[in-house]
Amino acid sequence: MADKIRVATTSLAGCFGCHMSLLDIDERMLQLVDLVEFDRSPITDIEHCTNCDIGLIEGGVCNSENVHVLREFRKNCKILVAVGACAINGGLPAIRNYMALEDCLKEAYIDGIGIENAQIPSDPELPLLLDQVHPIHEVVKVDYFLPGCPPSADVFWTFFTDLLEGRQPKLPYELVHYD
Repeated sequence: MADKIRVATTSLAGCFGCHMSLLDIDERMLQLVDLVEFDRSPITDIEHCTNCDIGLIEGGVCNSENVHVLREFRKNCKILVAVGACAINGGLPAIRNYMALEDCLKEAYIDGIGIENAQIPSDPELPLLLDQVHPIHEVVKVDYFLPGCPPSADVFWTFFTDLLEGRQPKLPYELVHYD
């Protein structure tokens, strides 16, 4: 049997809904695992990907750790796929782009919760926040985009079957929607 295609996944600044949608391929997952080997993913709990064929990334880029993970994925994946609205255009996390980061932090940690002596977290162990949330293509080269919030299970299935059968992935219009 030929080597399986190696697939890695990760989530940056997002809700993990795209990963849940991938799992929604239901019984087709059994067909998929016959053809692919999952490297870094929530399914395997592997922390770093190496020599992967396909990397799926959901979520936008909002902090220094996101930048590091994204660059690692780009370096170690032959094909990089932006999955969902957050990875493609910043999505919901990018709403904070319309206010100064300091104002956003004050609203979240001081003004919004009403706790006496509340403060903005400043532990050196926390990743440095970027001034804005960015789509992943502003940081690294992206090969494919799977739109949706989240993309449907059928989008994932169509993408994988096209790619694994040697076709240029093409999503029919009826699969590209935002629910």
